[in-house]
Amino acid sequence: MKKRICLQAIREEAEAYYRNGDFYCSEAIVVTIRQHFDAEIPIEAVAMASGFPVGVGGAKCICGALSGGVMCLGYFFGRTEAKGEQVNKTMALANELHQSFRQKHRVVCCSILTSKMTMGSPEHMEQ
Repeated sequence: MKKRICLQAIREEAEAYYRNGDFYCSEAIVVTIRQHFDAEIPIEAVAMASGFPVGVGGAKCICGALSGGVMCLGYFFGRTEAKGEQVNKTMALANELHQSFRQKHRVVCCSILTSKMTMGSPEHMEQ
């Protein structure tokens, strides 16, 4: 794994993937983290993120970008064995990400974040 990571570069790249229509929000997060962290995240992880866009399959619930971030936290810090203690750290980090997202955007629900926007419109892509 790389020792130095530029969070601003990661953010800008993920946003570019999304705004260019290359990937949806959750996929853009996973593919960018995969590229920047030099981790052995399998490409299939990007495919696993494909059900989360537009608030989980278009249901407009939790933001896909937040879901993708939580997926990546799980990859790095999550458990792989039954009753593994790592789940506690992962849940704490996921909660921290959730609270940070909520503090910045006031909500985590895609339907509220994108209300009165047409999906795919310039306004929506900027959001």
